[in-house]
Amino acid sequence: MLTVEIYKKDRRTKTGERLVLKKDYPISDRVTLEHLVRTTWTARDGYWFKIFDTYVTRKNMMNGQEFQERYDTPYYCSPRSETYRSA
Repeated sequence: MLTVEIYKKDRRTKTGERLVLKKDYPISDRVTLEHLVRTTWTARDGYWFKIFDTYVTRKNMMNGQEFQERYDTPYYCSPRSETYRSA
């Protein structure tokens, strides 16, 4: 599974860009997905994108076991951090 984040130039923000869409695709072929997104959200209209593997393997801080979590899970909400245990 892959996730696409699509951004657009926006001078009203501090970073100069804003997130337009974040969508998960059940496609595992990165090249096909890149072609689909590139033809739908064109650069001449001010869009660009990033493609991520939706789930990544991380290691639990307490017991050292590996687990799967989303790539965009905040550090403090993840079992790989001390703050997750100290709440």
